[in-house]
Amino acid sequence: MKKTLPILLTVLLAQAGLAASLAPLPPPPLTISVQAQFEMNKFQQNLGEPPAEAAQPGPDDIEAWRPLQENFIKWIEPFSRPLLRQFHYTQAARTIGGVPVIEVTPAHWKNDGKVMVYVHGGGYVFGSAASNLLSAVLAADATHMRVVAVDHTVAPRGKWQQATSEVVSVLTGLKNEGYPLRSIAVFGDSAGGGLAAGAVLKMRDQGLGMPGAVVLWSPWSDITEAGDTYATLKDVDFLRYKEQLGPAAAAYAAPAEQKNPYVSPVYGDYSKGFPPTLIQGGTREIFLSNFIRQYQAIDSAGGDAKLDLYEGLPHVFQVLLANTPESQLALRKMNEFLQARMRDVRVAQP
Repeated sequence: MKKTLPILLTVLLAQAGLAASLAPLPPPPLTISVQAQFEMNKFQQNLGEPPAEAAQPGPDDIEAWRPLQENFIKWIEPFSRPLLRQFHYTQAARTIGGVPVIEVTPAHWKNDGKVMVYVHGGGYVFGSAASNLLSAVLAADATHMRVVAVDHTVAPRGKWQQATSEVVSVLTGLKNEGYPLRSIAVFGDSAGGGLAAGAVLKMRDQGLGMPGAVVLWSPWSDITEAGDTYATLKDVDFLRYKEQLGPAAAAYAAPAEQKNPYVSPVYGDYSKGFPPTLIQGGTREIFLSNFIRQYQAIDSAGGDAKLDLYEGLPHVFQVLLANTPESQLALRKMNEFLQARMRDVRVAQP
């Protein structure tokens, strides 16, 4: 693939007038695998120079965002298709709890009654269950679990209140279909990680219970510009807050709402309980502080949290560098975490 998912996001953000002028990124470190070095070099070369800045869409301007979102869908699916062909799975569209989803079933699916709910990324403003299906397929292949990809409403059409409620509706819908909550894992990447964690907090606070485990890849778990690595790692990450992330954050939540725990789950009260959580990310991410703060918030409250960091790797490397040893290791650790935390789940398939 000449361009990959994060590259495409950068291109589309540029088309939206949301891309920053990037200084050349430093070369990949020699401490990562040869395969990862090669893929990162190719990735950085393909970033190129973004076009001149254009007017940014307003945070509530649905019509201004719509063509950018449509372009994202139109472009991303062909770029992920070659990788999807490497896997054997089936997919089926249906509705759970009134929310559209895509069910991904790996060819080697183990019918043990467990299921994983996937919440896609895309800066809260881009993507769909279909366009971001690669993450769901990677997770299904690694864990042998059926994955339900949620097609939640993206901002600004759906603000955080609606998006979190849709994820909760899918979780409660699966429970109503016969899945005990302890048999359900929740998984999200990037903005989907923040949305997944926020939805679980909301579900807990509404007295609806909680799923059995949570996995977060590079979670955007604080949509404000707080966190040390927004500054210290800004020259090694292809993402920029002011030009890219800030407008997307504003479309998802008003400034006064951005520290609400359902929006930015690093601010959540984890003393009330939270599922066992695995957080994975790379050390070349401006979100690195988010990962650490999310881990500390859960761990310091007595929760079960594991922070799994990878030397020199970029945002959502599991997808960007899918055919590298590092990605395979992360996926294996994801499977091991879920198997260990959900070991006692042995229920009949509904």
